Amino acid sequence: MPVLFNWKGKTLTTVHAKGNVTRIFPQSPDRSDEAAARALHLVLNSLEDSKAEDIVTINIAGKSALGDYMVVVSGRSNRHVMAIADHLITDLKDEGHGNARVEGLETGDWVLIDSGDIIIHVFRPEIREFYNIEKMWAAPDMEDGRLH
Repeated sequence: MPVLFNWKGKTLTTVHAKGNVTRIFPQSPDRSDEAAARALHLVLNSLEDSKAEDIVTINIAGKSALGDYMVVVSGRSNRHVMAIADHLITDLKDEGHGNARVEGLETGDWVLIDSGDIIIHVFRPEIREFYNIEKMWAAPDMEDGRLH
């Protein structure tokens, strides 16, 4: 069941994926839950500053080897999506989070930013609706073909 929390007056949904996944990559020595939470705060502030819409935070810590959080947002147009992504990439770099891996910045339909602890998807609304990532991560556990 999704957990709701408030981010500066806005209700956001945190979806907790289920199941256990072994980490493929070792954790960096300075990596911690607190560092991931600080990075998430930075990401959410940057997205809010860029007027990103429909911000959803998905907690994937311990559930996926991808990272600790996944953030899904929308921009109003290709140009807005690219501006949100550019602003976030700059903010991450300025705050010492290194060079994030970025895909899709050229077209502005769907930009994927992987900062290590946090994976950010910036979509145009139509593309976001088509792929519906939030629903995929909210899917119930299946074991032996049965829902749990």
